[in-house]
Amino acid sequence: MRELTVAAGAVRALMEFAIARGASRETLAARSCIAPMDLRDRDHRIPFAKYVTLMRAGQELCRDPALALHFGESVPVSEISVAHLVGASSETMAEGLALINRYAPLTIEVDGVGSGDRFAFERGDGEVWIIDRRENPNDFPELTESSFARMICTGRRMMGDKSMLKEVHVTHAEPSYRAEYDRIFRVPVVFRSHRNALLADDSWMNLTPPSPSPPVLEVLTAHSEALLEKLESSKSTRGRVESLLTPLLHTGGATMGAIASEMGLSRQSLFRRLKAEGVTFEKVLDGLRHSLALRHLNGDGLSVKETAFRLGFSEPASFSRAFKRWTGTSPQSVQRKNQSS
Repeated sequence: MRELTVAAGAVRALMEFAIARGASRETLAARSCIAPMDLRDRDHRIPFAKYVTLMRAGQELCRDPALALHFGESVPVSEISVAHLVGASSETMAEGLALINRYAPLTIEVDGVGSGDRFAFERGDGEVWIIDRRENPNDFPELTESSFARMICTGRRMMGDKSMLKEVHVTHAEPSYRAEYDRIFRVPVVFRSHRNALLADDSWMNLTPPSPSPPVLEVLTAHSEALLEKLESSKSTRGRVESLLTPLLHTGGATMGAIASEMGLSRQSLFRRLKAEGVTFEKVLDGLRHSLALRHLNGDGLSVKETAFRLGFSEPASFSRAFKRWTGTSPQSVQRKNQSS
């Protein structure tokens, strides 16, 4: 079964929020086993288990058992995932929620929904139920808390408080910080419900959220679609290996043994899985370096020396030889072409 992941942007937002509330950065990083370099790219993927550990460590270090609620209340979705901004650009809330459903895995992957949407909508009698369909939610109720608090508080910031929320239902037991639920949601909260859901007036679905300009929307949508395609491809062994290799390239630790260990496999098991997909570890590593080299030189405008370092080559000359094998030309010629264009 493929490991669930969370976008580094969401993980970084949680870490910075906990630090702002008194937690030690070093202690959080040590307990969650999340290195600072893992959070530089907001679209990088972090194992879901590490996110859970980070949340629990934050609760303890901040002495705030309601940290997830406060995180959802205080940190807007724009600081967590660019993809969710696409939903906020739709003509109606109903259309926006459909897009948010599509791109939800880009922020955080959850169990139990398969290829379907995480949130389901039941409309009737002038009301709408927004139902979180993830499996085993009480294993990590903090995700319910942060998700619902963020949905409601982000909506208030965007649309104003139109008092359309009617009830909040959660499957977990009432916590010691019940008063925070009342303060944040301002409606009746039902604990130990048979589902995690928000009940709202159906007219809320027809509201028009503020939208970015069409060019911005096009860029956001294209970026989100590309990320979604990349996430889907990562479900293969090769894709998973590539995602784990990328942050390790410059460290010199991009070895088959290190990747197998990170995946909880033996070297032989990883070898067999890659062989079943028609590749070897060496081919995956070489192909990844090739694609990243082109991106760094063409798209990012990095120097040959910096590109060689990021890809884990001991010296620029070794990188230049590999680049000529890949493309038939030198990285210096590509750099000169970009500078003259």
